[in-house]
Formats: sequence, structure tokens, C-alpha cells
Amino acid sequence: MPSFDTVCEANQVEVKNAVENSAKEISTRFDFKGTPAAIDIKDKEITLIGDADFQLSQIEEILRNKLTKRNVDVRFLDKGEVQKMGGDKVKLVIKVRNGIETEVSKKIQRALKDSKLKVQSAIQENKLRVTGAKRDDLQAAMALIRKSITDMPLSFDNFRD
Repeated sequence: MPSFDTVCEANQVEVKNAVENSAKEISTRFDFKGTPAAIDIKDKEITLIGDADFQLSQIEEILRNKLTKRNVDVRFLDKGEVQKMGGDKVKLVIKVRNGIETEVSKKIQRALKDSKLKVQSAIQENKLRVTGAKRDDLQAAMALIRKSITDMPLSFDNFRD
């Protein structure tokens, strides 16, 4: 039976390369000389460190530009709150989204059921598997998912015929 998986996964290699390129640019920029401005990545968390909120926003802008150049959707970034550190430093932690939350999966399932398409969907950990009898139904389901969920960068893989 034909099926496909709906996933939300960033290319971690490209994200890491973008962070490293951002760190290189921050170290060479004149306006960041003598400041604690830095960017670092551990697992799926990107940490920005700076003197003030303005400097954090500049670092974030550099990161967004580098991610865009590497074809990584910036909607994968889940920005946290600005935290005070010792002295006059501030820190911002940005999480890289990986997987579809349960609420979004249920929203997709509801949209598929309401559309009267002849497909079934099942939540499997952090992805959603959609199965159907015909390939055309699955392609219509993909189009419906793209149209109904615009705030997440969803992709489709593991298409079986």
C-alpha cells in the first residue's frame, strides 16, 4: 500500500556549518572586537553570547543569513528568552526544531479526515505516516498538508509506491 512520512528535520550538517561560518565572521568583524560576542552549537541548541540585546540581534541576523545561504529554513529555529549572565553579558539559546509536535500531528490528521480523502494517518514518534490506496490521493494529501500547515517547514520522505 502506498505511503509517505511527513517530517520536520533540519539538515544538521548545514546548521553546524552555518554556525561555524557565523563564528568566523563574528571573530573578524570590527564592531565585535574586544567584546564577548560568540556563537556556539551543542547538540540541537545554538547559544549566542553578547554585551547587550542589540548585539545579540546582530549575531542572530548573521546566523539567519548564513542559514539562508545554506538552504536551511529559518523556521526550524525556536528562539528562547534572553538571559542575563555574570557581569554585563547576555545569552540567548535557540533550539533547532526536530520532529513534529503531537498537537501539530493531530491538526494534520484532523485536516486529512475533514478533506474526505481516502487516506489514513498514524503518528509514529516524531513523524506522521500517511497511507492510501492510490498515489493521486497521497499527492493530494501532500498538497493539503502544505497548504494547511504554514508555520513549520514540513517535508515528505520515504515515499513508497
